[in-house]
Amino acid sequence: MQFAKSTGYALHALMHMALSDRGHNIGIKELAAKLGVSESYLSKVMSKLRQDGIVRAVTGLNGGYELARRADQITFLDVIQVIEGRQQLYECANLNEEQHRLFFEASQDCGSVGENECSEEGKHDPFGKDCLVKKVMDGAEQRMNDYLREHTIQSVVDAACGVPRQAVE
Repeated sequence: MQFAKSTGYALHALMHMALSDRGHNIGIKELAAKLGVSESYLSKVMSKLRQDGIVRAVTGLNGGYELARRADQITFLDVIQVIEGRQQLYECANLNEEQHRLFFEASQDCGSVGENECSEEGKHDPFGKDCLVKKVMDGAEQRMNDYLREHTIQSVVDAACGVPRQAVE
């Protein structure tokens, strides 16, 4: 699993914006130069962030972008979902397929499987429950999402500037 480069550019751009003076917008040219990316590529990234209400475009001679929300209200998960999409990371391609049937037929003993997954006869119920692999993958995704939700643009900027976490909370 790897995040797109555009996700990294979005996160770095937001950090630069959070570090700039309040009320000061940053032009796409300046931001692209700081990030070492083309203006057209960064414009597409910023457009996604604008459409989702994370940044707002400022028009006029000194136009550019500014944060639409406070940096402590923009989580890493917010940004990743805007750029990467909000779909689940894992989808079982074998649900109710032959490979599942073979696995469940081979594991007739429910001794090492939780009570919830067994049918009344004590046999594993392959078609009444979720894929066991998907359960693990969904749990991992939930933990990652929780971790990303805990980290805001401001918390990372503060950490980079040496602000103790207790002082931030």
